[in-house]
Amino acid sequence: MMKIPRDMQVMMVMQPGKNSTLELQQRAMPIIKPGQLLLKVHAAGVNRADLMQRQGLYPAPAGESDILGLEVAGSVVQVGSNADEHWLGEEVFGIVAGGGYAEYAVLQANHAIKKPLCWNWSQAAGAAETFLTAYQLLFTLGKLKAGQRVLLHAGASGVGTSAVQLATVAGAEVAVTVGRPDKVQACLALGAKIAINYQHSNFASELALSWPEGADIILDPVAGSYLNDNVKVLAEDGVIIVYALMGGRLIEKFDLAPLFKKRGRIICSTLRNRSNEYKTSLTAAFTAAYGQAMAEGQIAPLINQCFGWENAEQAHNMMVNNDNIGKLVLTF
Repeated sequence: MMKIPRDMQVMMVMQPGKNSTLELQQRAMPIIKPGQLLLKVHAAGVNRADLMQRQGLYPAPAGESDILGLEVAGSVVQVGSNADEHWLGEEVFGIVAGGGYAEYAVLQANHAIKKPLCWNWSQAAGAAETFLTAYQLLFTLGKLKAGQRVLLHAGASGVGTSAVQLATVAGAEVAVTVGRPDKVQACLALGAKIAINYQHSNFASELALSWPEGADIILDPVAGSYLNDNVKVLAEDGVIIVYALMGGRLIEKFDLAPLFKKRGRIICSTLRNRSNEYKTSLTAAFTAAYGQAMAEGQIAPLINQCFGWENAEQAHNMMVNNDNIGKLVLTF
């Protein structure tokens, strides 16, 4: 068995706020509790939630690590009580409520997913948060069925590129909105049927030409001014699922009457602050539905760029500027 060190290196946020910086520090090793696994981290995914936490806007849930990082991939080096010993030595990935930007991280055993042999460590690190979020939005909340129409805003993001794949495999017709021509091509290559560059046209007007019946499910990380146009292109009995507030938390002159007329719904959702039991059920449902597709390489996270974890600041700057297509990953 591998000897577990007393200390580890972690990437910490200094002076949370608009002028925050990242700094490598020494921390004591996390102590695993019953039902948990200790991972030697090989790679960790970068998410917009990390940027929000740096600004002091998205703190870790009570009792969870204050270290950045919501998804990790690594080798299991220690197994807590009440966790199956078969995990020891396994290569896994999964979601964590914090602690990913570190040499070692704690993962709930029931949240661990075996790394497909056809995936590298960077793909495994970029899969959990995006695929589980996309699965939750599309299926747990959206109740997606084959033949339905799905509109994905920020289609070239990590969640967007994952959702394109999941919805396409499920037999849905997918449209996306993006902000650059190369992002249009990337989403079409993943299976989207329609890709609208919002820099060149209003997505609601353009989508109405192809989908006069509207979209059954709209996944929106923008909110703000997008809500009014979302309602315009929503199908009857459709649902708008807001999972971030990139465009702002306030909606000016929002008219509920068109939403009532369509019997539409708006749902707001997060994943980080869900219970361990919820995440366990979500992980199990996702792996049951898409485990074979992962193993066969039919779906995989789209990795834009990998950074040595000491260069996490560069990865964050790239995400701030919306330069990435798919996932950014830190490698250890």
